[in-house]
Amino acid sequence: MKREYIFSALIALVISASVVGGYHYFEKSEVQLDPVAITTPTQKVLYAANEDGEITPLDFTKTTEKVLDAVVHIQAKRKYGSANRAYQYRQLPDPFRDFFGDSPFGQFFQKPYPEKPQEQEEEMKIPELVPMGAGSGVVINTKGYIVTNNHVIENADEVEVTLHNNTTYKATVVGTDPSTDLALLQIKADALTVMPLVNSDDVQVGEWVLAVGNPFSLNSTVTAGIVSAKARNININKDKFAVESFIQTDAAINPGNSGGALVNLNGDLIGINTAIASRTGTYNGYGFAVPSNIVSKVVEDLLKYGTVQRGMLGVNITTLNTTLAKEKNIDVSQGVFIANVQEESAADKAGVKVDDVIVAVDDKKVNTSPQLQELIARKRPGDKVLLRLIRNGKEKEMSVTLESTSGTTKVTKKEHQVLISMLGADFEKIDKETAKKNDIDGGVKVISLFAGKLRKETQIREGFIITHIDGRKVVDVDDLMDALENKEGGVMIEGIYEDIPGKQYYAFGLGS
Repeated sequence: MKREYIFSALIALVISASVVGGYHYFEKSEVQLDPVAITTPTQKVLYAANEDGEITPLDFTKTTEKVLDAVVHIQAKRKYGSANRAYQYRQLPDPFRDFFGDSPFGQFFQKPYPEKPQEQEEEMKIPELVPMGAGSGVVINTKGYIVTNNHVIENADEVEVTLHNNTTYKATVVGTDPSTDLALLQIKADALTVMPLVNSDDVQVGEWVLAVGNPFSLNSTVTAGIVSAKARNININKDKFAVESFIQTDAAINPGNSGGALVNLNGDLIGINTAIASRTGTYNGYGFAVPSNIVSKVVEDLLKYGTVQRGMLGVNITTLNTTLAKEKNIDVSQGVFIANVQEESAADKAGVKVDDVIVAVDDKKVNTSPQLQELIARKRPGDKVLLRLIRNGKEKEMSVTLESTSGTTKVTKKEHQVLISMLGADFEKIDKETAKKNDIDGGVKVISLFAGKLRKETQIREGFIITHIDGRKVVDVDDLMDALENKEGGVMIEGIYEDIPGKQYYAFGLGS
């Protein structure tokens, strides 16, 4: 037996030596590759069905070629040294001093500080424009209209737009809408590539989309993904009348792509990329876009009226869930719960009550608060909507005539558009409660500021309530516009801030 084991071991040793020796022998020869292996085409991983139901490889190249030229880079700039403006705005140019010299306001503009060296004053009079932020935008009209996010150009004194071909233009801010975080710009350029807006209601969860941006340092970026959800509210917009009903996508959206396009595979605009969900400040799997139907409404209003005309129900709402339904003894588990109805609001006048549950608007089903917000945000003051709601277990229908934030069914006059754009601000009439609280007869609040005269020539802040123009009382937006229409020379604004005691005054110039 011992001999057999030894013999077997010898055989194994010989075989092992042969294998090792053979390896070293053949190692010196060239390795030959099968030519068939390197000519076999790689297989596509993603497929889609065409209109005929045929399965074809998914290809984004044609869509990308179609949309790249319509997405632009936006650079917002602000005057450096704005902290010194408190001194600057009192040092009015000579024509303004002459205008106010004999008025009660004359001493208000006398130098409040000791004389400063000539060189220092000259330096403060010519502030330098420096970059303060950047983002993307989408060309939506051959006349040079561009949509972007409000937060991209907010607080800017000057805005520049760079096209995909690297041509740069100065942009005019046509208007902004902080409630939806949208802004409309215009440049003077010809032969622009335009991206058409389509009905975002037709967008489906699971649909392939592309996120297109132009962050400049990475000139024109395209990422692909699917629509993950619709009507998302992420509470990122802190505006008083914020509207959040985002299209959610897993297509990567990074800083610098804000204001860019979310497109379908046909190259149509279905949303404006606005936000990302992130713990690090970079893309973390979720991106959010303002639906094109809201974009269309905002753009149309800014072009037609100069400011967004927002219809309001006048209710506080929350999405109904099973816990709330059980607590309130409500038979349905989906819908929008009415937590409060504002007195004398559109909903109050129509008969909507606390604990009602809205389940449809104009026959469109609503399950969540963002869905209801989006549908109402598409309407204007004076528009009627048909609400279907549940009250005490019974279904009811109510027609509601929507009102503005100031409680009227009127829209801003079209002729105010040019003046509003020149001033660079959006205004709204204050309500009776605000007037009573501040012991004033009424006034017009500055609800947002963008590039324009008020930002460039004064230190006025958002929230300022205008009560007088050149000593003339102002109680609504029409009063403000009437006081400034065809005005030339110095303008004196008087008003208050709710958080600062006493009256405040600002001055700027109009006309040639």
